[in-house]
Amino acid sequence: MSRQRHVIVGGGVAAASAAATLRANGFEGEVCIVSDDVALPYERPPLSKRFLSPETDGTATLVKSADWYAEHDVTVLLRTRAESLDTTAKTIDLSTAEQLSYDKLLIATGVRARTLPHVDSDRIQTLRSIADAQEARTRIAAADRVAILGGGFIGCEAASTAVSMGKRVTVLERTETLMQAALGPVIGGVMTDVHRAAGVHVVAGVVVQRIDETPTTVVARTDHGRIEADLVLVGAGSQPNVELAHSAGIEVKGGIVTDQFSRTSARDVFAAGDVASTFHPFYKEHLRVEHHDSAIRHGASAAKNMLGLDAPFAEAHWFWSDQYDHSIQQVGRAKPDDDMVLRGSLDDLSFSAFSLRDGRITRVISLNRPKDVLAVRRMLFTDHTVSAEQLQDEATPLNRLARR
Repeated sequence: MSRQRHVIVGGGVAAASAAATLRANGFEGEVCIVSDDVALPYERPPLSKRFLSPETDGTATLVKSADWYAEHDVTVLLRTRAESLDTTAKTIDLSTAEQLSYDKLLIATGVRARTLPHVDSDRIQTLRSIADAQEARTRIAAADRVAILGGGFIGCEAASTAVSMGKRVTVLERTETLMQAALGPVIGGVMTDVHRAAGVHVVAGVVVQRIDETPTTVVARTDHGRIEADLVLVGAGSQPNVELAHSAGIEVKGGIVTDQFSRTSARDVFAAGDVASTFHPFYKEHLRVEHHDSAIRHGASAAKNMLGLDAPFAEAHWFWSDQYDHSIQQVGRAKPDDDMVLRGSLDDLSFSAFSLRDGRITRVISLNRPKDVLAVRRMLFTDHTVSAEQLQDEATPLNRLARR
């Protein structure tokens, strides 16, 4: 009987987590990771933060050491793209002109940064991969004025680091506050004030119409005027890398569609991480999230399902962002008409904003209160009933609100 081979396409944390989970659960066949990146799977969250500062050494933090892959007999094909997939023959054509067969396949191809159409300049950078971050790090160090297109998490984290390096930083954001899509206008407004107080020039409610390059600078032309800079960082969101699945006839709808066991519409093909739109058994709908922690847990869950262990992916979605000396964390998922209840003080930059529906907490966003997020994370999917008064009352420990 030939040795089985499980292939993982993608080189992020979901892929590394899946490989480790296959081995941890006794899979003795071949494990092969196919990655078009230049490095072994690494941690992406630092790339838009302190990594950009010359105070760090500018090297990637690997999820697993090179020795780990050798010791666990996991083959990693770097700088190699999966060009096409035949789900009937169960083969993958690689950019190296080789063909790889599989018994089970996990697609964990992640997302890529959105770029500006019709713009090609060394002074305009996206920030997604280690290569992007190393290039941006060099260019930020050499720049005096840095313009950032997009006031989401990536843009705000990069702004925090750049202004801390003494750069003149402008953030151009389409909505009225920074990070509004994720945090809403109230907390987004708090964070906008934090950035302005740190010296960032925030231009909100603005539309960038065109980017022009001069012999010495880059000019962002907006409906509110022009911003001149030495470097433009583009933080305009991302798009999932679904092309391999789509061309193979696998169902794609805003991401690769899977059930709660990470199974796609093709037999023996699974998907996990940022690229997957997975049915969540608690929310009763398909969700695609781009969070580091979710990708790790999703990769592990998918690997167990590749081994037939029936491990539904039913995690609460949690993320964090560090900006200046502040830590923002969120767990859960809210609807626009959920009530918002505040514990703590917006002015003091120490608060938790709970979303409440029918006596249940659906989400919490905290600034500098990690213990509140931990408590909600534990109770989010449990049977609980709380009131707005209990949540507002600092004397009521959150961990006592869960039904015992």
